Amino acid sequence: MTQPIIQLSGLDKYYGNFQALSQINLDIKTGEFFSLLGPSGCGKTTLLRAIAGFEVISAGSLHIDGASMEDVPANQRPTNMVFQSYAIFPHMSVSENVAYGLKARRLPKAEIEKRVAEAISMVGLDGFGDRASHGLSGGQRQRVALARALVLKPRVLLLDEPLSALDKKLREQMQSELRQLQRAVGITFVLVTHDQEEALTMSDRIAVMFDGEIAQVASPQELYGKPTNRQVANFIGQMNFLDAKVMGVDGDKVLVDVQSLGKLTLDLHQATGGIEGCNVVGVRPEMLTILDGSQAAEREIEAEVCEVFYYGDMTYYEVILPFTEAKITITMRNTAGRKVLGEGETARVGWSQSSLLLLK
Repeated sequence: MTQPIIQLSGLDKYYGNFQALSQINLDIKTGEFFSLLGPSGCGKTTLLRAIAGFEVISAGSLHIDGASMEDVPANQRPTNMVFQSYAIFPHMSVSENVAYGLKARRLPKAEIEKRVAEAISMVGLDGFGDRASHGLSGGQRQRVALARALVLKPRVLLLDEPLSALDKKLREQMQSELRQLQRAVGITFVLVTHDQEEALTMSDRIAVMFDGEIAQVASPQELYGKPTNRQVANFIGQMNFLDAKVMGVDGDKVLVDVQSLGKLTLDLHQATGGIEGCNVVGVRPEMLTILDGSQAAEREIEAEVCEVFYYGDMTYYEVILPFTEAKITITMRNTAGRKVLGEGETARVGWSQSSLLLLK
């Protein structure tokens, strides 16, 4: 079994009496695209900076490539970092920016020129070597920052929200290019982001963080489909929540009384974080269907449409469930011939027991 490239054990970070990181235990695999995801102030950038050596940890251990990083300064670690601001030198050309770290290491001129040309080509900037950095677009500056980091051949590339300053279209383009670049160079990328969609589309695995702690580490598919608690479920995509009371457990089955849906028998594995403390049921909006005509579903309930949001390809409905004031969201694709319901109409909502998650 391959040793993880990054190993964090019992890592704490304090700023005076404030604990920014609490008992971080995490292994990041060699060659994977790993993301630290969470809201502002959750500790993800602090953790990235601790890995880079810009923050001194208060307790615990940090190993990179099998070696302890205790007392190892940032410039001697097998990592390099791309900052949110890119930190491009405006008075230098593209080639001079990329060569900066190599010159600091006093490498031979011929080797510098060769590696700079390779790095510039790698990020798709062939022909831009002599271009003045201050004349580049945001996407081009981001590529220069990547080339400058990759030219030093780090074992780990650390990325601190590198796409946040780009507009939506360019950001989506750069997400794809970053993922392709990571696969091409084969080194470990660790990305900090608060953008759930960005993390889901780019990552092999994701650590979701809240209040200085890691709530869950999993693949994008597992995080979305099997969040282990309500906090993670609510942060990753959209989720409807209904109050629920566990009535009993019989083998691999659990009897649950769910708001508006009644008494249901769920499989025990639908309690993704364990049965203890579960008090809500979660269901994704796309797992619910507004039945049309003679359509049938495993389960059906009538609800009143209270809000309609039409997006062209999709319609988002907010409906009020019977016997309660609970509102849930349903997303429907607008296929040919499908009627878009209006506010105040009655909707037949189809659902399956297997789409429900029992959460705490």
